[in-house]
Amino acid sequence: MTRNLSRSWPLLLIAAAIAALFLSGWNRYLSLDALRTNEGVLRTLVNDNLALAVALFVAAYFVIVAVYIPGASIMTLAGGLLFGPWLGSAATVMGATLGAVAAWWLVRTSLGEPLRRRAEQSGGMLRGLLAGFQGDAFSYVLSLRLIPAAPFWLVNAAAGIGSAPLRPYILATFLGVIPATVIYSGIGAGLGALFRRGEAPDLRVIFEPQILWPLLGLAVLSIVPAVWKVLFRKRASAA
Repeated sequence: MTRNLSRSWPLLLIAAAIAALFLSGWNRYLSLDALRTNEGVLRTLVNDNLALAVALFVAAYFVIVAVYIPGASIMTLAGGLLFGPWLGSAATVMGATLGAVAAWWLVRTSLGEPLRRRAEQSGGMLRGLLAGFQGDAFSYVLSLRLIPAAPFWLVNAAAGIGSAPLRPYILATFLGVIPATVIYSGIGAGLGALFRRGEAPDLRVIFEPQILWPLLGLAVLSIVPAVWKVLFRKRASAA
């Protein structure tokens, strides 16, 4: 009983945090309408104390990512709106990386071991994916971070289940989130002008060919070392 409780308490913590946030109505502030309505108040807070505002932003981003709450894209736009594209990008990357580490740890300490055993017994693609996290975690995580269609929270959970080593996971996450973060923060920096014109940003811009293809190219390049290692091992075994 005690062992089961020690494994399940991280999941209970996530559930409690999500329930508390939604019951408090805080989730209503993670929307473009909320940003439009509260832009003046938020800008005043930033102008009064920039360092405190950045710290609170990083902390809020950390919580959202750590406990798997939807809204990271809106937060990234908000960072660009309030702090500009470069400071907003830096704050977002920091909050996202720290939150991803916490999310990885929560899954690894709760469901990671039983789910990994089940995947290894069942075999198939999931088993190969989890083996990849353990064999060349940096390349696997980096490639997934660079692919816009790969949900951020899913990569966090999969890396936790696969027991990806912490250091390469952190570095790959930090580097992998930078391109998309800079793009969305740049969009966020122009939100004020869009709001005044009564327009909404096009968040699908990241899937435009001129942006998507370079990101996919980087993802493919990042996975090359892992593929090379697999091929080299097969050749060595055959020899």
